[in-house]
Amino acid sequence: MCGIAGFIGLSKNYDPNFVAKKMSDRLIHRGPDSDGLWSVPEIGLGLAHRRLAIMDLSQEGHQPMHSKDGRYVIIYNGEIYNHLELRNSLNKTSADLSWRGHSDTETLLASISYWGLEETLKKCNGMFAISLWDNKDKKLYLCRDRSGEKPLYYGMIGGAFAFASELKALSEVPGWSNDINLNALHSFLNYSFVPAPHSIFSNIYKLLPGHYLSFDLSANKKISLKKYWTLSNFHLSNQDIKYGNDQETISRLDTLLKDSVLSRMASDVPLGAFLSGGVDSSIVVSMMQAQSSKPIQTFSIGFSEAGYNEAEHASLVAQHLGTDHTELHVSSSDAIEVIPKLSEIWNEPFADNSQIPTYLVSQLARKDVTVSLSGDGGDELFCGYNRYFHGYMAWKKITNLPSPIRNLTNKILSSFKYYPYNYFLSNLLNIFGKPALGNKLDKLIQVTKLSELDAYYKSTLSSNINIHQLLINNYTNTEELIWDETSVDFNNDMERMMFYDTLGYLPDNVLVKMDRASMAVSLEARVPLLDHRVIEFASMLPMNFKIRDNSSKWILKQVLYNYVPKNIIDRPKMGFSVPIDSWLKGPLRDWSVDLLNEEKIINQGLMNHEYINNILKMHLKGQGNFQQPLWNILMFQSWYDHWCR
Repeated sequence: MCGIAGFIGLSKNYDPNFVAKKMSDRLIHRGPDSDGLWSVPEIGLGLAHRRLAIMDLSQEGHQPMHSKDGRYVIIYNGEIYNHLELRNSLNKTSADLSWRGHSDTETLLASISYWGLEETLKKCNGMFAISLWDNKDKKLYLCRDRSGEKPLYYGMIGGAFAFASELKALSEVPGWSNDINLNALHSFLNYSFVPAPHSIFSNIYKLLPGHYLSFDLSANKKISLKKYWTLSNFHLSNQDIKYGNDQETISRLDTLLKDSVLSRMASDVPLGAFLSGGVDSSIVVSMMQAQSSKPIQTFSIGFSEAGYNEAEHASLVAQHLGTDHTELHVSSSDAIEVIPKLSEIWNEPFADNSQIPTYLVSQLARKDVTVSLSGDGGDELFCGYNRYFHGYMAWKKITNLPSPIRNLTNKILSSFKYYPYNYFLSNLLNIFGKPALGNKLDKLIQVTKLSELDAYYKSTLSSNINIHQLLINNYTNTEELIWDETSVDFNNDMERMMFYDTLGYLPDNVLVKMDRASMAVSLEARVPLLDHRVIEFASMLPMNFKIRDNSSKWILKQVLYNYVPKNIIDRPKMGFSVPIDSWLKGPLRDWSVDLLNEEKIINQGLMNHEYINNILKMHLKGQGNFQQPLWNILMFQSWYDHWCR
């Protein structure tokens, strides 16, 4: 795993090697093992690479790497899991090959030289963010993997085209401006993340998953975007796919997942896996252990608060499979110590509070391994979120009510919102280990007003903040959430929501969380469920394989039952979060009050301090649960203090 950065068209007033080195230094956590620079001063081109050595630890894997014919120079972040297959295919051609080492970077260069860039991207099975300089055509290319596991930002800065794995590296380019993109701020405060292709900064963008970009220096600095992989192709064809009986289909998925897991176990450094005890991480660990001659190292963390501790479930799975399991119980104070680091780690406002345990479990794993497999992606692909099923069914029932009854229901529920009843309900459910249920009242209030699916879906992601009261500049954000390929015709609403999540929520929230948390401690995280073959299989799978017998992720569970007994796996979904609600009233109270200081808010000129002060007071008094809108605001304030002062 690595960090990449670079630019082209830099002013001759600056030494490209000096600027590239400064960018590289900001990414040392992504690649502490070595760094590499390459430049062409005449055109202001500089490429920087930080290396976390995973495969081919020798100098032969060093980047930037030049193609044998001298045409291409590459830097890239990620892993190509099928690179040996690509080598074998190349060896059967008439290409003039003489391999220097066994790195996938060398395989990439040889593939591009023989097949071309787009055809190579289509052949690759992996996670990657690639920068490729074509010395013949004078073009710089940027490429991103299909699901968006690896990040890549780009934009024009001071007349130069610049790119990097993280925003902090871009801030080293001369001419950098930290002007905030107000549309992105609007989206973040609503949804707790900044949706691609935008970033929190004006004129800086994220390359969309499954796309590549070309910057043509000789054609008036033209930027072109092209898609090389389209998820909708597999949704549109799902009615034409012929599936066998249940057992045949379960067997097909089992075989596919085993191969995906095995390919991600290739490593020249120690390897392990995150284990929460849920379906997704358990199936990854099960297949790792089934294909390993020694116990797999697994890692989990637990909290003392009721309803937030999955460690006991992970321990049961680990015992059954016989893994070498490491479990860390974290106190509130341990977790809270991480909070001041969040703005530096994420570079961009991010407010999914499971970022805290994700960082802690990554830190735990890094003590023993350099690579860890994760179970991310199962919910989006196999219908695991409550919003797809239970939440959706409740919403459909509400929308079928006559308007007067629906309006009355909304008024009754709203009357509870700002009174101690809601606080009492939340705390009662906390005692019984069901904290998530106590936070659903606001969601239920919102959906009673909605009649369109897209509005319902956005509401399930929303923090339920009153954005028009919060932001001083009262405007309509037309770019709030952008989904590519939204013209796809779906068989049902749940398919549409999973499609939206796979294009947006997965890369912009789930994978951002995993990438930044793991790379902050120089740990490579691999995600077998996001092998593009698994994504395509799941996308074409009829819904009765995903939801059956009132159970979500039906087929994934059937595969898992071959490895782990039902009684260990079958339990309500918990999620991976921390008790922000109670922390804001206790150990985080002074920190929150300081960040939300009236003078600070007024001086920024972005948000209404009266609205913020009002919801903070109500939350502290137990007159409502405003943990998510407050956490969004606090994470923005913490980020702003770090990056914009």
